[in-house]
Amino acid sequence: MSIGTAVRLRILIMCNQRNITVNKLSTICGITQSTLNNIVSGRNQSATISTIKKICDGLEISIIDFFDDDLFRDLEQEIC
Repeated sequence: MSIGTAVRLRILIMCNQRNITVNKLSTICGITQSTLNNIVSGRNQSATISTIKKICDGLEISIIDFFDDDLFRDLEQEIC
């Protein structure tokens, strides 16, 4: 699995757990709906750490909590 896919899935799982939509999350986080929709749809495979930090702040979790999930274990090495 790529890091982009893992980030996308993690965001969707966390929205589902909190019973909120991606659009509601964008409002909570102060991220444009188009940016967040591009991440969760897979059109943007390289979310920045600052964007992930905003998502974490909106969800009231730390970045460590965000990445502390089995999705981020054994990721494929990405060579550009």
